[in-house]
Amino acid sequence: MMVIDEQRMYEVICARKPRSVALNGPEGLITKMQASADYISEKFGIPAYIIGDTCWGSCDLNTQAADMLGAEILFHIGHTIAIEAFGERVIMINAYDDVSFDGVARKCASSINKYYKTLSLLTDSQHLNQIGKVKEIFEEYGYRVVIGKGKGQLNDGQVFGCEFYPAFDIHNIVDAYIFLGQSRFHSVSVAMSTEKPTYMLDPYLDEYSQVNDIAQTFKKKAILSIYKSLDAKSIGIIIGLKEGQFAKIQALKLKKIFEQLGKRVQLIAMTNITDKHVQVFKGIDAFVEVACPRIAIDDHFSKPMLSVPQAFALIKLIKNEPIEDMLKIHHWL
Repeated sequence: MMVIDEQRMYEVICARKPRSVALNGPEGLITKMQASADYISEKFGIPAYIIGDTCWGSCDLNTQAADMLGAEILFHIGHTIAIEAFGERVIMINAYDDVSFDGVARKCASSINKYYKTLSLLTDSQHLNQIGKVKEIFEEYGYRVVIGKGKGQLNDGQVFGCEFYPAFDIHNIVDAYIFLGQSRFHSVSVAMSTEKPTYMLDPYLDEYSQVNDIAQTFKKKAILSIYKSLDAKSIGIIIGLKEGQFAKIQALKLKKIFEQLGKRVQLIAMTNITDKHVQVFKGIDAFVEVACPRIAIDDHFSKPMLSVPQAFALIKLIKNEPIEDMLKIHHWL
């Protein structure tokens, strides 16, 4: 069960006495945010708005919605990072899942010990508080367990779907990775960026699985999109308008490079990058989005859609340079 650190929200409200607040978080936490908002309204006598738009991470804070609502504080819930606040207004609120990994961790540890000696544990925001206990379990079975150091917004052992410093920076000293949680989004990223055996521990189904075959499928899809873009005469570069995904400088850099290679480039800006929205633009052979790399890698588009690493791989391909390690990097931004 997910447990929100509601006490911190109440302490912030008591200390700052805002006239209104907004709550923002992933879809799976909406019901719990409803209960929190009701309590805030009743206890403090102020409006507590729930922002119901999709929210994918700390790159998707929805501060524009808070601006429109006039909310003095925006509580961003469920995406625990190493930073507690963004400015005076955005407060990061932890939300942890209290599900136990004991059973599935022991099952995995006892089954793969003939293959690996040194492991690294990784997870997303909601299971960060479980790493220490799972580390002890694997050590009981004789493994050497290394927890990679965090960087930027990442805590030790934490990965995003697009940033993997705690995994990538130690890939030369570990045999395999163990991801805590049932997020294919995160675990497949680790497998793609490190090219090391990666296992996902699902505490809800009490089972573990290796995700490298899935990662290989995603990589092949990413490479195919690059080759489909090779003959493109016109390229649309899409700038994401969500605050944490706004990369105009990167877009202008790519525009200049592609134009030097003889491509016609059109700059596009949008908040939600979907195939339906992209199909409106005519006369463009391929697209590059500089918002979230997972949009291009995970989603389906009618025309080639490239992330930033794929775009630079395309540039290399045009110059007859190798592209094999395009995703074997510590981040895809």
